[in-house]
This record gives sequence, C-alpha cells and structure tokens, in this order.
Amino acid sequence: MKKEKDNELMEKIVSLCKRRGFVFQGSEIYGGLAGTFDWAHHGLALKNNLKNSWWKKFVDSRRDMYGIDAAIIMNGKVWEASGHVTGFADPMVECSVCKSRFRYDHIVQSQRQNEDGTYDCPIGETSKIKGGENNQHGLLTEPKQFNMMFATKIGASEDTTSTVYLRPETAQGIFVNFKNTVDAFHPKLPFGIAQIGKAFRNEITPRDFIFRQREFEQMEIEYFVREEDWGKYFEYWRGEMMSWMEEFGLDMSKVHEVEVDDADRAHYSKRTIDFEFDYPFGQKELFGLAYRTDFDLTNHKLDYIDEERATKIVPHVIEPSMGVDRAVLALLISSYAEETKDGEVREYLKLNPNIAPVICAVSPLLKNKPELVEYAEMKVFAPLKAEFGRVAWDDNGNIGKRYRRQDEIGTPFCIVVDFETLTDNAVTVRDRNTGEQERIPVADLKEYIKDKIQ
Repeated sequence: MKKEKDNELMEKIVSLCKRRGFVFQGSEIYGGLAGTFDWAHHGLALKNNLKNSWWKKFVDSRRDMYGIDAAIIMNGKVWEASGHVTGFADPMVECSVCKSRFRYDHIVQSQRQNEDGTYDCPIGETSKIKGGENNQHGLLTEPKQFNMMFATKIGASEDTTSTVYLRPETAQGIFVNFKNTVDAFHPKLPFGIAQIGKAFRNEITPRDFIFRQREFEQMEIEYFVREEDWGKYFEYWRGEMMSWMEEFGLDMSKVHEVEVDDADRAHYSKRTIDFEFDYPFGQKELFGLAYRTDFDLTNHKLDYIDEERATKIVPHVIEPSMGVDRAVLALLISSYAEETKDGEVREYLKLNPNIAPVICAVSPLLKNKPELVEYAEMKVFAPLKAEFGRVAWDDNGNIGKRYRRQDEIGTPFCIVVDFETLTDNAVTVRDRNTGEQERIPVADLKEYIKDKIQ
C-alpha cells in the first residue's frame, strides 16, 4: 500500500511539473533523450531562487569564501591527476538477450540472486531469440567497470592528445584554480572556494525523474584547512548544511545522516557523510560532506605558504557538495500538499515565499471590465513587478481557477482587484496555505509583501 502511494505521489509531482511549467522532458518532440530534462519557466525560477539562497548563505554573507566559475572543458591532464580517468567508474552488467545495461550495485540491491550466483534481467520483456519468441528473459553478464565520463575531441586533430572530457564534477575546476585564487586574494587559512555549475556523467541507468541525470548542476565548496583542524571544520560544515536545508524548506523528518563505509567512499575521501532524503522511490543521497584530505592539491602539485607559521604546507579539504536538481526534487516533495473541500481536491506547493517561483499573482476580478483591468495593471501589477520581479499577471478563467493554478505553482499570495478597489483603493489578498483573505490598502502592498518574504 505504501509503495502504491509513493508511486502515486511521484506521478502527481511529475505531472504537475509538466502541467505548470517546471520541468519538461529533454528533446520531447523527438521522443526524448533518457536522462535529460529541460527546465521550464517556473522550474528555472525555483532553481535560481534555491541557488541564490545557497550563494547568499555560503558566499556573500561570509568573509572567508571566494567564488569561481570554472570552464566545463579542461585539459585532459586534470582528470588524469585527479584519478578520474582510471578510477571514475561504476560496475555494469548487460542482459544477454535484450542487451539492456544496468548498474551492478543496483541489481544486487533490487534483484534476487539465482542459485548459481547469476542474476536475471530485471526488464523481463518478451525477447526474440534464436528459435522464435521466448518469454524467458536473459541472464546478466559478469560485472565490468564502466567509466562514466563523456569523452570528446577538441581542435582539428584526431590523435589521443586531443581527447578531453565534460567534467564529471565541479570540484576540479576549483582545485586547479587554487593557486590563482591564493595569488589574487592572499587568503588566510581556513578559507573556501565556492562554485555552482554543470557536471556530466554518462549514467548507465538514469532514472527517477530529475534525481539521476546525465547532465546536472552542483553547488560545491572546497574549504581549505590545516590538517589538524579537519575534524572541527567537518563538524562545522555538517551543521551549516543542516541549517540551510531547513532554511529553504525541506521536510527535515525526511532527512537522514548516513556515515559512508570505507568500501563505499570515493577514492579521494577519508570520511564521508551522506545526507539522504526519503524520496517516493526510497531513501537516497541528497547531499554529501567529504573530507578529501590533501589528495587533490597533492596530485596537482599545489601548496600554500602558511605565513602565520612561516612554513609551506599542503592544506586539507572539507567538501560540502549539494546537487541542485536533487534539492529541487526534494523541495517539491516536501512542499506538495493536498486537501479536499466540498468534494474537490486542491493540490498546492507550500513553498517558502523567498523560494517560490512567483511571489504573488495580480488579477482583475473580471477581465472584460476595462476599468478593473487598467487599475490592476497600472496601480497594482506594474509597481509590484518593478519592485519584486517575480510577480505574475493572471486573468485566465474565473477566480477559483486562477487560485487553483497559482496554488499548484506555489504562489503564496493572490491579489484581486474588484469593484470596491475603485472606491477604497484596497485589494483582496488571499493566502495560499490557509485560503484566508484580507483587505490591504494598495499603498501598503509593497511593505506587506516585503514583511512576508523576509
């Protein structure tokens, strides 16, 4: 029963995302492309608000953080030094009949093993094999390592020296700019370099909507510390990450800290905590916090003059890593709500006003009354749009339909200009969560909304 409800919830969120312009399937008019999605108007606004919240908290409000936006394509030697060329791989198995490919660790978790130690193909579809149609699906091959980096060629040459990669993580763009940042800003330890950017992984089995994609966005910090201080700052960033999750609106009862075992940690990590979230498809990784030691700076042959101690050292690194797409999905799940009133189900997103893609929507009570439309456009919508930007004009359908549409978008406030407005210069403001309405003077609207979004 729980699994059915979880599947139903996921279907509702995916449907809402398309219906209300949050997320579209990539290349949909040509049948789509697995593991790719396009961010539509409201989804882009939500994602940008989330990134702005992260940047404000972890960069703009701090004195020890420096921002960067490194190139997606870097010299291939970067990935050789970082260990990605030889070590960035997942175990892959293939069906002997339908040739579908799967991650072996996912198969082990979800499939029952045969008596001889093999696994059946999980698709289980009728396959055409020699001798005609057979309802038996094939067995999976032995696992082999599959490097997940996208390789491409740069320049006119086709020899091996022209091979480059779409970056599988944003971290290396930070590390290769460590020396440049130190030379430009002369920071004292501890300090961090932050970046928000795209990363690319040739996932064997992209799935679960925007959770596992081949193109995604990361928000990462590399925080440089003295070796003896790593434990203190690891705990510090653990707290900062938890604080931000709560600030932007995650359901914290669905968040779990998981200590990653030695065998499961990345090759560069000495300690990692995964912050996992209860998605409808299971408890899965949302964010990560890793102690990368001095692995990366050492491999890139970089060091630092510690002027306070008059010595040359290689700093150690604490890495808070947060996926934008997974955060948006977790936020949609956290904020999705339903209520039944008069036999009708109302779906809405309880997004915080500072995160919601639209802060408020302005409507004339009737769109065929020029005096209402003119007042709403000139005296309400235009000033609010100039002040807040994220303000929508909505005159499509009756007021009830407008409310439902804005509820699904997550708009906290709907503002209606009615006939009384023409005489008392006040409007009706409806609260998304409670449905309650109050009259607010037009002259007070800006301050009213400012108070709500702080």
